[in-house]
Amino acid sequence: MSESERVSSSRPLWQQVLDDLERRIASGDIVDRFPTDKELTEQYGVSRHTVREAVRRLRARGLVDRHRGRGSFLTDGVLTQPLGGLYSLFRAVEEAGLEQRSRVLYLGIDHDRDIAARLQLPPNAELVRLERVRFAGPEPLAVDDTWLPADIGRQVLDVDFTRTALYDVLQELSSVHLTAADETLTPMVPDAQLAALLQLEEGEALLRVERLARSGRRPVEYRTTLIRGQRFRYTSSWRTDEGPAPTTAFVDTHPAG
Repeated sequence: MSESERVSSSRPLWQQVLDDLERRIASGDIVDRFPTDKELTEQYGVSRHTVREAVRRLRARGLVDRHRGRGSFLTDGVLTQPLGGLYSLFRAVEEAGLEQRSRVLYLGIDHDRDIAARLQLPPNAELVRLERVRFAGPEPLAVDDTWLPADIGRQVLDVDFTRTALYDVLQELSSVHLTAADETLTPMVPDAQLAALLQLEEGEALLRVERLARSGRRPVEYRTTLIRGQRFRYTSSWRTDEGPAPTTAFVDTHPAG
């Protein structure tokens, strides 16, 4: 992008830099390591503020990842999950070639009238609650809040969930096997606390995934997952002669439980 091109364009400088960076990424001119702000400032002859705005928008789109102490890199893609099937965030992350781990925020007995009703339990029923921050590689991916009936959940109270899949534990300790689930996906704007917890970029949105899972006819899990929209994508495919059919593919960088 030459000086004459910048002067002749009515678009903001950050937009011109952004367009050129996207072109360079698409053409393979930028591979793996992403240039530093200083390097981009010198290459484009613009202010650091202009460069940072362009790079911020690349990060918000999931094209560039920042790693503390190592700089910025092009992302490997976005974790893609098919609609219409039980899945494990634990497995999805590991199958993408990333280290799966969790930081447990809460594991214990709790009460919630609304969630008890969803699980077809009395309003004052004891529930086991597991709340975690889920990681894909070094970066936080989601906040996961899971509720189980106490007769099932008590058996997981002593489990270390740092690198453990909840569904594997449930099947091993209680012989609970999930057979069906209903999910609702809703976009949401995070508050300051969530933005800090998930290390979100400015303007980055979340996807709220609400799941009610059953074993046979019995509801055995209610879960809400607040997941980074730029790192996770739901997909489906269908044919007019066969109807909807889920599909999956990894184009990047979240449940066994």
